[in-house]
Amino acid sequence: MAEEFKLGDLVWAKMKGFSPWPGRVSHPTKDLKRPSTKKTALHCIFFFGTNNYAWIEETNIKPYFEFKDQLVKSNKSVAFKDAINAIEDYIKNQGEKYNDLMDPDAEFNRLRESVAAKKDAKSKALKKETPVKNIKRGPSDKMKDTPTPKKARSQSLEDDSVRIKHNISPNLVNHSPSPRKGAASNLLERPSNIIRPETPILDVESVTQTLKEKNILPSDLKFGFLGLGIMGSGIVKNLLNSGHSVIVWNRTPEKCRDFVKAGAQQGLTPSDVIQAADITFSCVADPQAAKDMVFGNCGVLVEITTEKGYVEMTGIDAETSQDIAEAINAKGGRYLEAQVQGSKIQAEEGTLVILAAGDRSLFDECQSCFKAMGKNSFYLGEVGNASKMNLVLQLMTGVTLAGLAEGMALADRAGLQQKDVLEVLELTSLACPTLVDKGRAIIDGSFPTHLPLEHMQKDLKLSLIMGDQLEQPLPLTASTNELFKHAKRLGYGSHDASAVYIRARF
Repeated sequence: MAEEFKLGDLVWAKMKGFSPWPGRVSHPTKDLKRPSTKKTALHCIFFFGTNNYAWIEETNIKPYFEFKDQLVKSNKSVAFKDAINAIEDYIKNQGEKYNDLMDPDAEFNRLRESVAAKKDAKSKALKKETPVKNIKRGPSDKMKDTPTPKKARSQSLEDDSVRIKHNISPNLVNHSPSPRKGAASNLLERPSNIIRPETPILDVESVTQTLKEKNILPSDLKFGFLGLGIMGSGIVKNLLNSGHSVIVWNRTPEKCRDFVKAGAQQGLTPSDVIQAADITFSCVADPQAAKDMVFGNCGVLVEITTEKGYVEMTGIDAETSQDIAEAINAKGGRYLEAQVQGSKIQAEEGTLVILAAGDRSLFDECQSCFKAMGKNSFYLGEVGNASKMNLVLQLMTGVTLAGLAEGMALADRAGLQQKDVLEVLELTSLACPTLVDKGRAIIDGSFPTHLPLEHMQKDLKLSLIMGDQLEQPLPLTASTNELFKHAKRLGYGSHDASAVYIRARF
C-alpha cells in the first residue's frame, strides 16, 4: 500500500488522549524502534515544541497546511501555542527548503539546540530582573543557583526521545528491554512536557438512570455546597437533579455558571452560603483548604448559629475534623463529618459510599442528600471515626494501585502484552472495578483524572501520620507514599492516581 506521507512533510499528528499536534515526518532516533505489532502504515513524527519523536499510524496524520485553519485553535494550552510558534518559525527560517530530504534531521538538531538556548537565555533574564533578598543561604540553596552545564542540557535534549512514552499511549511505542547493568538507566528518571489532562465538561442537567431509580423525596431544607471540584461537581449535580434547593460557591466563580443555569443559587462568599442555607456541605482539596474555609476571611464561622448545620466532606485527618467541630459547636452550630469513598465516576452516578460521624440529628436530616449522592451511608459515632475509617480504606486503595502499577511494569519489561495481563486478571479472584479501570488507564497511557494522584498521596501521608500517633508500623504504606510522591514530583499530581505507573515503569 502506497504511503500518503514522505520524509520532511509537515503534518498534524494525533496521539491517543491528546489533541492533534504539529509535527514533521522524520527518521526515528536510534532508541525509538518501530512497533512490530502494527499492521497499518506508520510514520515517525517529530513533535514541535516538545521535541519528541513517536510512531504514529497514518490514519492519525493530516497535512499541516491543509488543516492548519481548522486545527490551530483546537488546543488552548501554553505548550500547544509554543509548538505552533516553533513550527511557524521553522517554516519561516527554512522557506521552501523545509521539505529538503538530504538530511531530514539535521535541521531538527539545530532547532532543539536553539530552543534550549532560548530557554537558558530567558532563565538568565528572569534571574537578573528578580530582586535579590538578603537572606541566609545554606549549601542546598547554592546548589539550586548553579547553572546547568551545557553538556547536561545537550544530554537532556537527547534523552527526550527516550522519555517519549511519558507523553503518549504505550500502544504507540515499542517497549525496549531493561538496560544492561552499568548502562545509563538515569535517562528515564524524569518525564518531559507533561500535559495536564482536560476535565470533560459535566452535563449538569442530565439525570442518570441510577438517580431515577432511587425515587428520592427531597428535603424542604435549603442546602449550601462549598467547592465544585472533581467530586463536588458530581455531588451537586445529583442534589439538583433530585429536587434539592442548593446554594453553591467555588473559589473560581466561573465553575458555578452551569449549576446556576440548572437551578442553583450562587453565594459570593462561604459566609453568604452559610447565611442562606440551613445545612452546608464542604468538599475542598485538603485539610488546610478545609480549615481556611472555616476560619478564613468571610469563612464559615462568621455566619454559623444554633440553627445551622455544617457537613465536612473533604478528605481530612481526625484532628482537623475535631478542630473544626469544636469551632462550629462553640458557636452553637451542629457538625458532621461525611467522608466519601469513590471517585469522579461514582460522584456523577450517585453511587458513593458515605462515612459519617458527629451530630446524629444532622446525619438524619441529610438522608435525602446522602441518598442522592451515594448508594449507602454509615453513621460511625463520634467525630473523627469517619476520617479514620476513610484513611484506612484509602491506604488499602493506594497500596493496591502501587501493586497494580508494579505488576504492569514488570509485565512490560518481560515482554508480555499488558492487555493480555489485564484480560487474565479479569478472570481471576483479583478482579474488581478499581483494578480493571486503573489497568485500562495504564494501558491507554493518558491517565484521565478520576481520583487525582495528589489527593491519593495526601491520604497516604495522613494515614502514615495516624500510624505514627498510634505507634502502628506501616511499612507498605510508607513505600507506596514514596512512589506517589515521586510521581507527583515528576508532574503527574493532577493526573489520575493510576499515573503512579510512570514511577513504577520509569
